[in-house]
Amino acid sequence: MKNDFRSTLLLVAFVFSLTMLWDHWRVFHGQPSIFAPRPAATTTAAAGPGGTNAGTPTLAPTSTAAASSPAGGASAPAPTAQRVTVQTDVVRATLDTQGGDLVDLDLLKFQQTYSHSELLRRAKLALGLHVDPEPTGDVQVFDTAPGQFYAAQTGLTHARQSGAAGPLPNQATVMRLVSTQRSLAPGQDALTLRFESPDVGGVQLVKTYTFHRGSYAIDVTHEVVNHGSTPVTPDLYLQLVRDGRVPAGGYFNGPSSYTGPAVYTDGSFHKVSFLDIDKGKEKDIVDPKASVSQGWIAMIQHYFSSIWLLPPSTQRSFSVGHFDAGAHGVPTYYAAVFTPVGTLAPGQSRKLDATLYAGPQEKDLLVPLDPNLEYVKDYGHLTIIAKPLFWLLSTLHKVTHNWGWAIVLLVVVIKIAFYGLNASAYRSMAKMKAVNPRIQELRARYKDNPQQMQQETMKIYREEKVNPLGGCLPIFIQMPIFFALFTVLTSAAEMRGAPWMLWIKDLSVMDPYSILPLLMTGTSLLQVALQPTPPDPTQAKMMWLMPIAFSVALFSFPAGLTLYWITNNSLTILQQWMINRQINGPKPPKLKADDAKVVKR
Repeated sequence: MKNDFRSTLLLVAFVFSLTMLWDHWRVFHGQPSIFAPRPAATTTAAAGPGGTNAGTPTLAPTSTAAASSPAGGASAPAPTAQRVTVQTDVVRATLDTQGGDLVDLDLLKFQQTYSHSELLRRAKLALGLHVDPEPTGDVQVFDTAPGQFYAAQTGLTHARQSGAAGPLPNQATVMRLVSTQRSLAPGQDALTLRFESPDVGGVQLVKTYTFHRGSYAIDVTHEVVNHGSTPVTPDLYLQLVRDGRVPAGGYFNGPSSYTGPAVYTDGSFHKVSFLDIDKGKEKDIVDPKASVSQGWIAMIQHYFSSIWLLPPSTQRSFSVGHFDAGAHGVPTYYAAVFTPVGTLAPGQSRKLDATLYAGPQEKDLLVPLDPNLEYVKDYGHLTIIAKPLFWLLSTLHKVTHNWGWAIVLLVVVIKIAFYGLNASAYRSMAKMKAVNPRIQELRARYKDNPQQMQQETMKIYREEKVNPLGGCLPIFIQMPIFFALFTVLTSAAEMRGAPWMLWIKDLSVMDPYSILPLLMTGTSLLQVALQPTPPDPTQAKMMWLMPIAFSVALFSFPAGLTLYWITNNSLTILQQWMINRQINGPKPPKLKADDAKVVKR
């Protein structure tokens, strides 16, 4: 029967939606998709970006005597590397004189968060069970603590076409720090650090970092000086190197999206996962031999990214790969960009500018640097739908100045846009509910004659102009929008730490008191009460169990997504109740006792 088929189709849609949501949730927790093929065995990594014949930089060894020795002289004792920490109003950065590289970076405006259920925590404490402590401190982008590695490195390597060999200043070279200022003075807008390398192969590299007040973008200038007696043709490389750790997610720890390298080149954005690199597929995704005049590299994780950018029209090539464990003790992955310095005659020098962004994936911070940087917000395969949705959400936020109320208004706008489509579905459901008693009567009367029962049922559908499948189409049409909105609300760094009202202090983590999930469950059950009851008792029970199972599955979702769901359910209930009232008519008023006697006479 079509009525049974409709209920089965709705059940299939629910199971499919739940499966897709669970798969999205696994991916956001850094786990592989349930639809992904089994990973192949890890292969041995290449020596470094560009291959071993390209003057490839490698991770710095413990000893840097060879790299730091003056050209043409006896090996001098290696200078001791040291670290220096500087601070602006938004970042605290640690740089290492070995390589003059940025090795630690704390974001002072972002604190470590822990999405947890306050009710669950109190229950564990009452039972004497272990409760994980709240993490403290600032969010770290770069971090080279023991057992892990994430840093921004730069240096020189011989150009591939030159065929030259020998050392050049790179991330293994110990440099001299010639700056003394460590923090922004009141009224000061910029802080500069300058590192000078010794002559290595007759070439000196001077790095100048400029930190700006209120900015996560760091200007980095590289001055290359040829102190030798022969021309040199080096390339400058800028790379982001990190180990394969995925930031902690966990059921009560908030979601984690894609973590790993990414490259934007030739108008296309490519995520090169750690698994792709382990399988040796990185060169199929990013061609290290291709030279282009635009693009950038990034390391992406949930809410935050580090990105190397070069000036427009600067020639560049990209490489992504894997380093074996070096002095830091852990295997690492890299994303590198190479740009030619050009041929420098003896005594000649040249400057190359670059920008290092290390901060939140907020559109207002990224787009002024490069309009294409919005790609680092991990919307996945639904980017074409998610980007307009986020634009609309951002526009509404400019009106409300509160992301929670912006979500509520977004649901209202979507409901208005789909009002006609939803109204058609709800009318179909209301008509189905109105004729349901007659259908139940037919099932009882013709339970031994299914063919006759189906004919009589179809007759009722024709008489009442009911389409049993009319309520299904809108659900399937709107599913991509819901999944896209899911990625927006769980990927937008703007939601991190954004309050709504009362006890909701952070829309990016779950409701600590589980009030919103309980409200979501209640509104979902009320929706079921307004829908027609399936003729099959088993399907009828499933209709009541589905919202409960759905709510349990989404119990740890961020408060922003749960708020969206409650608002959507509430407006759906209101619209469906109004349509049910239009079709069934208002209930007749109750008669008084005297009026009832008159009616009986």
